[in-house]
Amino acid sequence: MPSWSRAGWVHDPPVGGSGQIVNATLGAGFVALGLAAGVMGTLSIAYGLLTRNQRFVALSRNFVIVLAVAAVGQFVVMERALITRDFTVAFVAENGSHQTPALFNVATLWSALEGSILLWVLILVGYVVAVVRRFRDSLADPMVAWALLVLFVVCTFFFLLLAGPAFPFARFQPWAGFDGPGPNPLLQNHILMAFHPPVLYLGYVGFTVPFAFAIGALATGRMGEGWLVSTRRWTLLAWGALTVGIMLGAWWSYEVLGWGGYWAWDPVENASFLPWLTGTAFLHSVMVQERRGMLRVWNLSLLSATFSLTILGTFITRSGVLDSVHAFTESEIGPMLLAFFALVVATTVGLIAWRGDEISRGGEIESPLSRTGAFLANNLLFGSFAFVVLLGTVFPLLIEAANGSRVSVGNPYFERMTMPIGFALLFLMAVAPALPWGRAGGELLSKRLVWPASAGAVSMVVAVLIGSRGWAPTLAVGLGGFAVAGAVRQLLLAVRARGLRGLVGRSSGGMVVHIGVAVVAVAFACSSSFLRQAEFSFDEIGDSASIAGHTLVFNGIESVALAEKSEVRVSVLVDGELQMPAISTFPFGGQTIGTPATRSTVWDDVQLAVLAVPDGSGSTIVRVTVQPLVWWLWFGGGVMALGTVLAAVPGRDRRSFPTTSETGEHSTRQEAPA
Repeated sequence: MPSWSRAGWVHDPPVGGSGQIVNATLGAGFVALGLAAGVMGTLSIAYGLLTRNQRFVALSRNFVIVLAVAAVGQFVVMERALITRDFTVAFVAENGSHQTPALFNVATLWSALEGSILLWVLILVGYVVAVVRRFRDSLADPMVAWALLVLFVVCTFFFLLLAGPAFPFARFQPWAGFDGPGPNPLLQNHILMAFHPPVLYLGYVGFTVPFAFAIGALATGRMGEGWLVSTRRWTLLAWGALTVGIMLGAWWSYEVLGWGGYWAWDPVENASFLPWLTGTAFLHSVMVQERRGMLRVWNLSLLSATFSLTILGTFITRSGVLDSVHAFTESEIGPMLLAFFALVVATTVGLIAWRGDEISRGGEIESPLSRTGAFLANNLLFGSFAFVVLLGTVFPLLIEAANGSRVSVGNPYFERMTMPIGFALLFLMAVAPALPWGRAGGELLSKRLVWPASAGAVSMVVAVLIGSRGWAPTLAVGLGGFAVAGAVRQLLLAVRARGLRGLVGRSSGGMVVHIGVAVVAVAFACSSSFLRQAEFSFDEIGDSASIAGHTLVFNGIESVALAEKSEVRVSVLVDGELQMPAISTFPFGGQTIGTPATRSTVWDDVQLAVLAVPDGSGSTIVRVTVQPLVWWLWFGGGVMALGTVLAAVPGRDRRSFPTTSETGEHSTRQEAPA
């Protein structure tokens, strides 16, 4: 009889003919083709740069086409293997199943390590194709050529992973009647599984483009602001996708795990949050460089840190160095990722040190009480936030590597260390837009801030009147109201000056993002502080219970058999509205997970999770969690996404100042209304 292990299957002789190995052969061929194109493209561009022969750089367009064919081909082949349940591909045998529903069968590709790298490569090559398309008339520009070289190096590395420790097309010989285990039950229990990873990867991988141009600027010595202007929307796209991906992940966790939360400072959650923090800092400080020519070293460091953290996050997620519901299984991919991370850090630090004198030239802060000073303080706070999260995430790994002991850093550390930073950031969000770029006087500030500050004070009073207790959530409401009012003031001024066109552009889009951030911050503080949770036992139909002003009535149990799983559903009336949490059992190994039910309103959420059902006799035990304002988390995330889109639209107030046609360097100034 066959048996399963992560090292492979022990099985009887195979069934079927040679047609069963078509997918494995085709997939392996596409991997080899992509690796060859990556290596040849890298060598061609490097040779062209060394010899200043533009023909070899121009060849990159051909190699990009081959990369695209390989990336799309291997992705399509794996999806075909999953859809047709071709168990001669080991990845399908380990993760596919005839019982998996169609949508989750497609999404199975990114549910395990090898498939997730296939998705990563597809998105990465898509970005490279877009870059070549966008800069097709500028390939002779040395900075663009250097950026392409970096992109090809990154592509080559990830194809090397696919050809080595993450090879997805290993062959397997199934026996008659074989069926795979399917993906982890938690990964086929909610539709967000199909959307969260791809959107998150769009953000993760997207930061490769501005990083490549930063390396190009360092390599060519063009330390002006031209490369920032060229990559502004690429950075914004990556940041926006990462933001939406993180929010979708929190929503998924909330809906599927049923533990009464959405963010647990899990190391894998932190792995995506870290580049978001440094990327957010970069988006703020880059405006100072464009406006004042300052913070060049800092901006290059932030951008390099953001890309490096995406690689470090990939290592944390896929190396098997930690146990997490989000992490992939242990593999040999870790050392290669760690080595690539070290190479990226060493290269960027070396280049920044080499160009140190040229980069450090720039303007000075006229006054700490200015928008420039506020952006500098903002960056210091985001940097501190990232350091705190990074330390709490990697400290257990460092201790284990040093002496083999396992320690954990829990929520109290993260909450205690990040709370004051979060409050300071909310305050700066409210104040910074009202500050001029030059020195600000007290009379000017009082005039611009009186209405937003009043709105913040009123928000705190209202919060207390409707039941807010504790200084932290009340202060969060006050600062959130302050920040929202300040952003709305800026938007009203923009609309008054330019009509509805004033709602688009980087400044106005940024204000909309600020509104979304403030809403998320307030919802996070209130939902965490005022969470109520209890377990109730129900014996007979009609049994009732109450919690936080809500009435629950037990309405019975029913068993339902579905194609992919069986469910024991518990019917509970929440304030008269039927909710049906369940315990779901999946066929492979009898894996059982809870499927919570959530009644969501703009005021609060009531989530029910089944802990136990009677087996002949006994009680039905249901955990009930009540949290206020959870709906506003997802609404705030949507507002942030809308603001990102608005910020990507060119505003009418953009003015460009070209320098020389030889370098293509220019500066862009965009004055926010005040």
